[in-house]
Parts: sequence; structure tokens; C-alpha cells
Amino acid sequence: MLTQQDQQFLASKHISEEQLNEQLHIFETGVPFLKLSAAAAVGKGILVADPQAADTYTQAWEQYLGGNHTVLKFVPASGAASRMFKALFEFLDSDSDTPDNDFITRFFDNIDHFAFYDALNDSCVVNHGQTIEDLVAQKEYKAVVECLLGEEGLDYGHLPKGLLQFHAYTDSVRTPLEEHLVEGAMYAQTADHKVNIHFTVSPEHRQLFQALVDARVGEYEQMFGVKYNITFSEQKPSTDTVAATADNQPFRTADGQLLFRPGGHGALIENLNDLDADIIFIKNIDNVVPDSLKPSTVSNKKLLAGILVDTQKRIHQYLNELDAPHVSHEKLVEISQFLHDTLCITNPDIDTLDDAALAAYLRGKLNRPIRACGMVKNVGEPGGGPFLAYNPDGTISPQILESVQIDTSNDEYQKMFKQGTHFNPVDLVCAVKDYKGRAFDLTRYVDPQTAFISHKSKDGKELKALERPGLWNGAMSDWNTLFVEVPLDTFNPVKTVNDLLRQQHQA
Repeated sequence: MLTQQDQQFLASKHISEEQLNEQLHIFETGVPFLKLSAAAAVGKGILVADPQAADTYTQAWEQYLGGNHTVLKFVPASGAASRMFKALFEFLDSDSDTPDNDFITRFFDNIDHFAFYDALNDSCVVNHGQTIEDLVAQKEYKAVVECLLGEEGLDYGHLPKGLLQFHAYTDSVRTPLEEHLVEGAMYAQTADHKVNIHFTVSPEHRQLFQALVDARVGEYEQMFGVKYNITFSEQKPSTDTVAATADNQPFRTADGQLLFRPGGHGALIENLNDLDADIIFIKNIDNVVPDSLKPSTVSNKKLLAGILVDTQKRIHQYLNELDAPHVSHEKLVEISQFLHDTLCITNPDIDTLDDAALAAYLRGKLNRPIRACGMVKNVGEPGGGPFLAYNPDGTISPQILESVQIDTSNDEYQKMFKQGTHFNPVDLVCAVKDYKGRAFDLTRYVDPQTAFISHKSKDGKELKALERPGLWNGAMSDWNTLFVEVPLDTFNPVKTVNDLLRQQHQA
């Protein structure tokens, strides 16, 4: 039973009582596993472009950039960097005053190779009157770590990844935010030399992001001869989800208030939906490389975008043809073949449809948002992968799935997951307007049955948490999806601080 205080609280977050009950119902019923047809593979849902085709697609993208189109780069950037430094936090809390494992030893043995070395050294001098070298010589290792992670130092333990110094150049250092500015100029610059980039950030860090942009954007505009349009947004309170007790009742805090938690990156479909653009690139904040390694990233981004706009052109042509008063049976067969061969959509009942029903079916499947998703060969990285999965309407289409969405008790599905040839690096290019130039309402293409339930705790009490369908998983479930193989060297995430010591992050 909701109290008046509960109702006022819900209203302040723009969450209805109906939405609250829907979320609690998901806790009660659980989230169903997805029905799989197969793991996607080359020739079975994943496209590999040969050099000649790649050139053609790249030219298609260059031509598109020369037209009157709005292109935008969307970067989720609210994630805190604290997990990057998990091992360093554990070292601070340990009884040992000197490096006691390989990770900490490697960190200190190579500390001068981090882009943030000079800033950290300055912090050590300010806080302790000594350099890093002096402190290490005196075995004051924890003092150095405290200067890196603590509020009195660089505060890296509490900042988002986007604001950390990742790459060192001869005369400067760059954060991931700045590397995304550079990338944007290289593959998302339109004919009027404009580069649109949107970052989703947390409210407490928005001013820091804005300050960094204000301080550095002019330098990159001069470097690339562009004009940046940098915007920010925050995850909406209305996308938060209620926490539940073990018996699926609303979880309440010590003072009796309903507990809501952020809905995960799937909530960002709302932010994406608010943007006005024709084509949107999506890439994680930490998957960036120095300039010396950018050519592969840039060429493959253009490849993905070229495949997307080429496919979109064909889809729009077919939709215009389907608008005609009469469409021949031969044309319907041609479009059906395109749906099957290019979009990898299978309808087991398609042969039972008469021409009128087939035309309606084809129109419904074609007139949807489109995404081209880069996929890298699987090298054992944790996370999601490309599959061919069943949809609620009985059709089969490409989907990006996480391991938690797969029934581990199903031996066949487990085999598919373990033997999957490719991995999802979160490398997407999206077309979000229809064939008449109208923006799709992206919230209509989310599959609510692909949410995630996890177990957390609050003030020592166990709770159930609900994450909305992931941004590139269930939130885009009802999109047309193209899987494209891209090289592994385009995937260089930074999960731990020592990842910055890898050759791919040394400028």
C-alpha cells in the first residue's frame, strides 16, 4: 500500500504507480531466458567485407557526409573509474606496506609509463614534499597510491573514466573525452566541418566535463579545422527502478522511503531518443587509442557507417515501393529475399502469407531503426556476443545477448555461447529516422522482457535490483541489425589501471 509520501516521491521522479507495479511484477515473474536459434558467425549473420567492398562502403560514407545530414557521436561517460583501481584500493586496505602481488608490483615497476605520472608526481610533492621516486625509495608506496586515488590528490578513485589522463604525447596528455573529440573529427565531420558529440554524464561530474571541454575544445578545433558541438545529458530519474525485498515487496530504507536505483545503461535509450540526428555512432568512453593506432579505428568506423547507409538506402527504396497501390508478387519475393539474406530475418510462417499480408509484414520489418554493429573475433573476453534469436512474434533475427540472458541449464544453448566465434565490443552506428525523414520513437522498440535482475544489499539488508534492458541488448531488440566483423585492434578497453600499460595505450 502506497502512502501519500510514496506518491509524492514517485511524482518527483516522474514515475507512475503503474510503472512501479510493472517493475514489481517483473520481480515476481522473473525474466525469461531468450530462445536461441544459433550463434551468429561469418556467413551466418556476420558480414565480412573484402577489400573491394570495404572501399565501396567507405566511399558511400564519405559521400553521405557530403550531403545534408546530421551525424552525431554518442558516448556513455557516466561510469566511475573506481573499478579500474580495485586492486589499488585493496592494497591500501591491506596490512602490507609494500607491493604484495604481481599487479601492484607491475604498477610500481612501470609507474613512469602512465600518462598521469607527471600530475601524480606533482600531487606527491604538494602532499608530501617528495617526488614519487623519493617516496618509492623510502617504501612509502601507499602514500603514492593515496595521492592517485584520494580527494587530497588526483581523486582518480572517484572520478569518471572520461576525465582521467590516458595517453601521453610529446607535448601533451589526453583524456578519453579528448580522444573521442579527435575521433569525431576523423570520421564524423560533415561537409560544413561540424562535429557533433554527446556525452551522458553523472550530475556530480557534469561541471568537470564542461570545464575540460571549455579548456581544450579550441585546441582541437584549430588542429582539425572543425567546429565542435559538444552536448551533455544525464540519466533521467524517471528511468530509475525500484528495489525489492526477497519476497518481491518494495524495498524501503531505514527511514521508510522507497528505494530506487539507476536503471543501468539501458536507461540511456531515453537520452538517445531525445537527440536530433540522422546517424549516431555509439562507443564506450574507455575504448580509445593514441593517434598512432587510430587509422584502423577510423577506417572501420567508416566501413560500418558505409554499410549502414547503403543498407538504409535499399530499405527506404523498398518502403517507397511498398507504398504503391499495387506491388507485384515478384517484388514482394525480392524484398523477402533481402530481409532474409541481408537483414538475416527469418519468418518460419512466411510461406503461409498471401500478398497483402506479406506486404504488411515486410513493411513492418523494414520500417524500423537500423544499426550496424562491429563484432571482433572472440578471444575470451567476458561479455555479450552476436546471436540469432527468436522474437516475441516468432521470427528470428540478429540480437546481442549477455550470458545472463541464456539458459545455462540448456546444453545446446551453453554450447552455442561457449563456441561463439565473435564478441560484442560495443561499436555501433545507428540510423534513427524513417524513410520519410521522421525520427523513430526509440522507446517503442525495447523488449521489456530482456531486463536483468541482480542481488545487491543496502545497509546490510539483501535486495533485488532491476536493470532495464541493456542499451545495445534488449533496448534495441526490435531494430534491424547488421553484424560486421571488425579487427580486434579496434577494441582496446581499459578495465584496470594496468591496461594503460599495454602497447595499445602507449602513444
